[in-house]
Formats: sequence, C-alpha cells, structure tokens
Amino acid sequence: MAIANRAGMPEQNFLVVDRAGHIGWTIAGKIPLRNGYDPEFPAYWDQAGVGWTGWLAPDQYPRIVDPPGGRLWTANARVVDGAMLTQIGDGGYDLGARAGQIRDDLRAQDKFTPADMLAIELDDRALFLARWRTLLLQLLAPPALNAHPHRAQFRRYVENWGGRAAVDSVGYRLVRDFRRRVDAMVFGALTAPCRKIDPPCDYRILTQREAALWAMVTRQPVNLLDPEYHSWNDLLLAAVDEVVKDLWLPGSGLATRTWGERNRVRIQQPITHGLPFLGRWLDMRAVALPGDSNMPRVQGVDFGASERMDVEPANLAHGIFEMPTGQSGYPFSAYYRNSQPAWVRGEATPFLPGAAQHRLVFQPGD
Repeated sequence: MAIANRAGMPEQNFLVVDRAGHIGWTIAGKIPLRNGYDPEFPAYWDQAGVGWTGWLAPDQYPRIVDPPGGRLWTANARVVDGAMLTQIGDGGYDLGARAGQIRDDLRAQDKFTPADMLAIELDDRALFLARWRTLLLQLLAPPALNAHPHRAQFRRYVENWGGRAAVDSVGYRLVRDFRRRVDAMVFGALTAPCRKIDPPCDYRILTQREAALWAMVTRQPVNLLDPEYHSWNDLLLAAVDEVVKDLWLPGSGLATRTWGERNRVRIQQPITHGLPFLGRWLDMRAVALPGDSNMPRVQGVDFGASERMDVEPANLAHGIFEMPTGQSGYPFSAYYRNSQPAWVRGEATPFLPGAAQHRLVFQPGD
C-alpha cells in the first residue's frame, strides 16, 4: 500500500488483497499537502503559506485495513468521511447508488467464489430507479390518462418494466428517461439566473443532486416550482409527455423503443474516427448491452466497465477474466475480436492463459 501511495500517477482508489485474505483500501498516487485554504473554493496562492506545500507521506494517507464487516467496495463513490475526506477532497464522486447495490450484494452471503463475484458485476437490477417507477405509477392515475392514449401506453410499459436494465425492456427506458427529463426541467429552471450571468453554468456538475431532486418532486415546495407550471404534477406530466414526444413512432408507438435500442455499444479502432470506411474491418459490431449507470453492471454507449476480473489469490486456476475485443491489435488475427462475444454475454472465461498456440520469435538480422 505504501508503494501505491508513492506512485507518480493521478489519484485512484486502490484495493488490495493478499493470500491470507487480508484486505485493504487506500489512495494510489501522490496527494498534495494543501495549506491555508479550503480546497472546495478558489483561493489566492500569492499569499505566504497558501497552496500546496509538499506531498503527504504514506503514513498520513487514509487507509482501511480488514474492516469489521470484512468487505470493501468503491465504485467511484465516496469511501470515507471526516478527517480522511478532508485529506483527499472531492473530485466529483459518483452518486453512490451503484456502490450501495454492490455493498448489499457483498453482504448477502458469507463466502464467495469467482463466479459469485462475476454475478455481482453483472447485476443489472434497477433498484435506483424503483422509486421513480412508483412515482410514475402514482402520477399516471386514471384522471391523468383520460383523453391521453399515449400516456396510457406509457403506463402499461412502466407497469411491466421487469425491474432490470434489460435490452428488451421498454419500461426501463421510459422510467430512466422520465427521471432525466424531470432532472433537466427542475435544475434547468433553478439555474437559469446563473446562466444569464455565466452561460456555461451547468447544473450537471452537481453529481450529488439526486437527494435534492427527490425531495422537491415528493415534497413539492411551491417556491421552487418553475413558474411555467401551475403545479408540480403539471411539471411531472409535462415530463412524461416530452418523453413520449421524443420516442413515439407512427404505427408502433413505444413498442420498439427498448433499452437495447438506446444502449448500443460500438467499440471503434481510433483510426476509423477519421477513416470510417475502414470500420468494417477494424471496429467491433454495434451490439445492445444490458446495464446502465447507477447499478453494478455499469454499461453505457461510451462508458462502462471494460475488464471483469474475479480472482482468489491462492486459487488462480479458478479465476475469471473477461475483456472486450481481443488480445491482438492485428485486425486479421484470430485473436483480434475473439473475446468480444463472451464479454457481451457475461460468460466466464479463464484468468490464466491456456497452452500456447503460436510463437512469435524476434531474431537479429545478418
């Protein structure tokens, strides 16, 4: 862990386990000594003693070793508070819904095999959005559906959403889009005065705004309601109608607007961004993937968990390693894209290498 603390790299969560089963967390990378100012706010460093005055020594780093529950998790969320949080600061933590779901999965049983850990990585249950679905079903009561057949179809898909970020789920996509639309409408209105002064003012930098958003849509304070609407219910129904407007197709309505239609991942070789005609040979085929942000199976169009590795240090032969594309960078190699299908399906593939199939020998010339 001390080696990780001294590493010359951007700060990252660092989790480690040894053969005896001891586990630990710390920060890899050098942490500056901040002196004379609150790093949450801008400061003038032209004053004596204000600014970075060196680097934290490894024994000053925040550490967690063998916690009482025997579990550690990070998931890009905040790990510590108090004095340790003051040391490392806030670089824009993830919301914490994914970390909480991983925590609960880790507490669900006493012992785990690599296959059990892979199952956690592939957990695509939409627990974070469950309360938003409940809100939608309460909102779309019979009075809100009268003379609104599009809303009625919307409600039917939400009722039967399946509770997962599955590629064939229309309801999941509708609930997700509804929440995002409400988020934009509420915070867009609240930050409008800021944008008049500073146009780049963007509420999306507030990564922890979910608690405030949920409090507003459930408590419905009149003083925070966008004056364009007469009530919070009007705002929420307008959000539903906007989602319908965006997704509705003549003839099929919402039937084909699945999560898989939206969450299609296409892994591209960098050169094809400038030479797209090479994509048929260099790029991976676009594929619909389950999962999303705010759940263990984090997977989006342009982000997500790439490698999956589940290993017992004392029993490597049963370890699991998954990666997209393949090990070779040569497009015509059999190993250029051979790992892709198992990664897409979440199928366990071996951590250790198998028997050598080919040898590449470099020899000096004459």
